[in-house]
Amino acid sequence: MPEIVQVWDAELAYTHTPLRPTGTDVPPHVDGAEPLWRVYQFQPAAGVEIHHALPHTLLEWRCVMYGLDPDDVSTLLDVALHEPYIPSSSDVFTRTDPTAAAVLAVTHGLPTCWTPGVPDEERRAAYLARIAAVKTHRVRMEPVPQTLRAEALAFVGSGRAAPPDPLEPITSPIRLDPVRVEARRLAAEWVRASRSDQLPQPTFQLKPGGTFVGMQPPPGGGL
Repeated sequence: MPEIVQVWDAELAYTHTPLRPTGTDVPPHVDGAEPLWRVYQFQPAAGVEIHHALPHTLLEWRCVMYGLDPDDVSTLLDVALHEPYIPSSSDVFTRTDPTAAAVLAVTHGLPTCWTPGVPDEERRAAYLARIAAVKTHRVRMEPVPQTLRAEALAFVGSGRAAPPDPLEPITSPIRLDPVRVEARRLAAEWVRASRSDQLPQPTFQLKPGGTFVGMQPPPGGGL
């Protein structure tokens, strides 16, 4: 049986911004104020609070790395919350963790996001299979009932109303920018192509960072 991790609440914040100095050694983001989500969780078996920070860009990257639908926010959040529990085959500690070993056993041989020559459909299916294995053998997220969350808010003196879904502060306003997603797709495609035996040739759809290729000749050459 997988261990249950309770989902209590979610909140929007932002990264450091160059509009004002941070006063710390933490450098500001290049542009600043990038959306940063935090999901508040509790692990009953260990009695541990978990504050899971999710950069907004993580959701954009998951779209392009695994061919996920940018409009399917529920799936994006589901995989983002369960992804940290995907074990690594190179981690020696997985040998002493039967739940990690079980996940690795059922996902052995599946392609990764960087495996070249794999269609998006196969890449997506492999990634979702890893998430499903985590939820079957290791950890599963479960929302805390609305009544309990309402009682908790009242206990701390908050005037907020508990939404039916604890992730509603994320799912309600979130929209992924298709231009940003496409730019990240171009970056991922270039990295994948660079992992093959030959250096990739830049094209209109395959280009290194900061590069504009311009008009391309038609097939067979000529103008």
